[in-house]
Amino acid sequence: MDDLPPPLFAPPRAVPTVPATVVRKHSWLGICSFLFSLAGGCVMMLIFGVAAFIEASTPGGIDEESASAVLMGLLMFAVLALHLVGIGLAIGGLTQQERKKVLSVLGLIFNSLVILVTLVLLVIGNATE
Repeated sequence: MDDLPPPLFAPPRAVPTVPATVVRKHSWLGICSFLFSLAGGCVMMLIFGVAAFIEASTPGGIDEESASAVLMGLLMFAVLALHLVGIGLAIGGLTQQERKKVLSVLGLIFNSLVILVTLVLLVIGNATE
């Protein structure tokens, strides 16, 4: 057996298989929810800042029936509606399988937080009158 020449072709060796890693991407619903929370939070802070500036700079306070006060109120409720849509998108992002859920969770938390803070500020503002 020692006198045999080596074979011309080596038999195929078993190649060790590496388990395929699943690359999970972020959910588009979660990304949109997170962006809604950031944009809506900034707009809401801007609305409250403008309202505070008008209240402080106007003698006797802001007139509640003026066009600027009505516009700020409508804009505030539009932003709250945007945050409700953001919560819905976050919940949708959390239900998607094989997707990362980090931005969906952050979107849910931030959207809920902005709604809660806005409602608390509205209640405090109405109670101080």
